[in-house]
Amino acid sequence: MNDVGNGGGRYRIEALARGLAVLRAFDGGAMKVTEIAQKTGMQVATAFRVVATLEEFEFLERLPDGSLHPGVAALRLGNAASRSSSLLEASERPLRRLADATGETVNLAVLTQDRVLYLARIRNADLVTANVQVGSTLPAPYTSIGKLLLSYLEPDEVRTRLGPDSFPDRAGPNAIRDIDALLVHLQEIRSQGYAIQNEELAAGLRSISVAVVPGNRAPVAALNIAVAGSGGNTDALVSNYLEPLRATAAEIAMRLDES
Repeated sequence: MNDVGNGGGRYRIEALARGLAVLRAFDGGAMKVTEIAQKTGMQVATAFRVVATLEEFEFLERLPDGSLHPGVAALRLGNAASRSSSLLEASERPLRRLADATGETVNLAVLTQDRVLYLARIRNADLVTANVQVGSTLPAPYTSIGKLLLSYLEPDEVRTRLGPDSFPDRAGPNAIRDIDALLVHLQEIRSQGYAIQNEELAAGLRSISVAVVPGNRAPVAALNIAVAGSGGNTDALVSNYLEPLRATAAEIAMRLDES
């Protein structure tokens, strides 16, 4: 089928591919289902079902004349992609300088529901989380970046975001597995302005994180320095890396404000 792209592969989901093909077809104004079918090469009946599903999830919106255009969900994705692109552009050089100056692994990530999504990673050391890479996600309660970004949310929103699955069994020896205890910890983090992960994600791994806050707005991301357990205790993390992290976060925020 050439109407839904040519990526193929053993993990391809045809229904999803058709939905993406419909969304990609919108490169101008609104279209009716027959136009969508013609542009994607689908049968009209197939296009109708795909459109109905995309409407249900607000990726498409129907106008009074029956034509369709991208809906609020598609616009949110577009805005998120634009913000991520600007964030990566603004952070690339500052993160590289931080990694070069410290000789440690540096990460940039955002909060997505109850997990942390890694947008950038400069790896300078052998860490126990060898499988973490750009695009990886980890449980927010077990990471310094996740805890820091959660600390900026109201407790009710934290409870809404987190559930039993947010605290998986596979974790480090110091992981907090109870939401009430986590909320107390988040208050401390918000007060001090940084977060530490002390063998909560995995044994033998520590990290320290600060937020990227453009202007006086909410944080758009956070960055951390991750070290092996042998790299010192948590006091050493603060004394060695907090100020360089803050300077890097401030530079990224300034670049975002200027972009």
